[in-house]
Amino acid sequence: MELGSREAFTRMGTLGIEEEFYIVDAEGRPTSGTDDLVYGRDPPAAVPEGFDHELFECTIEAQTELIEDPANAEDALAAVREALVDHAAADGYQIAAAGLHPAAKWRELDHVQKPRYQAQLDRIQYPQHRNTTAGLHVHVGVDDADKAVWIANRLRWHSPILLALSANSPFWNGFDTGLASARAKVFENLPNTGIPSSFDDFDAFQRYERRMVETDSIADRGELWFDVRPHTGHGTVEVRAPDAQRDPEVTLALVEYVRALVVDYAERYEDGESPPALRRELLDENKWRAIRRGHDASFVDRDGEGTTPLGEVVDAECDRLGIDGIREVYESESGAARQRRIREASSVDALCADLLVRP
Repeated sequence: MELGSREAFTRMGTLGIEEEFYIVDAEGRPTSGTDDLVYGRDPPAAVPEGFDHELFECTIEAQTELIEDPANAEDALAAVREALVDHAAADGYQIAAAGLHPAAKWRELDHVQKPRYQAQLDRIQYPQHRNTTAGLHVHVGVDDADKAVWIANRLRWHSPILLALSANSPFWNGFDTGLASARAKVFENLPNTGIPSSFDDFDAFQRYERRMVETDSIADRGELWFDVRPHTGHGTVEVRAPDAQRDPEVTLALVEYVRALVVDYAERYEDGESPPALRRELLDENKWRAIRRGHDASFVDRDGEGTTPLGEVVDAECDRLGIDGIREVYESESGAARQRRIREASSVDALCADLLVRP
């Protein structure tokens, strides 16, 4: 039984970035390619651990090595992306990025044969069969297990903010959903997803994690797919809310924000602060607002008394944390708006070309 422990939480402020991508053909359409790219030959030197499967043969995950210094995040991300694009090109594939690929129709795409995913398909059925999603996951090291749970509890309010900023999936299964992030809603159909409840301390979280495994609710701790969670194996707080991004600058801005939040909350934990906590139902409302409106969303405030537009939240967060990346993301055209604009002005072909990741 794969379970982590308190001892995993030893390092503060380290980073790990996981990005999910689509393997596409010469026309930019999703195609089965993970067997070639994962098993077909040795991984590139820049990514010695190689790349990993996702649920579909057209989806692949790339992750950085442990980043000790956040100043190195840009180079680490660029190295992994360039290696993936070159690795794919050697087999005639391209790489595309979005929360959902607008040309991906799940009934026409093959699932991987990896036993882990086949077991999930058998257990979950329809919601997993159609799960053509691609996300961004950010790990930040925390040096104390109880602190990590406390931070994860606080980050639940910020998860919809991250989702709204990253919203990059208006199209699913070939049609416009009317949502800014249809990925988040498609993924939320799976069990053990969305914004979790808060946990009193690490022991409470570990009891829950253990119970889920022992009752065969999940195969291992990795199947707790919440928007934010303490990762009891890596010793991190993992934020899983954002859509995948084509542009590395957006990814890096979201990473900068997540790390700044974790470091800030770590200091607040040491000071014994107890900020107000919204009911989970109001956190879910904020997530729905992010899903539906993206950059145009307003959010229920942390005290539950009013609402604040995303732009004002971003300005306040940037000023408070001393960052600027998410302000640039907010002031730029959102991924969802860009996708709609390109498809309306041109074609799905042009949209597919626009989603390609360039080395």
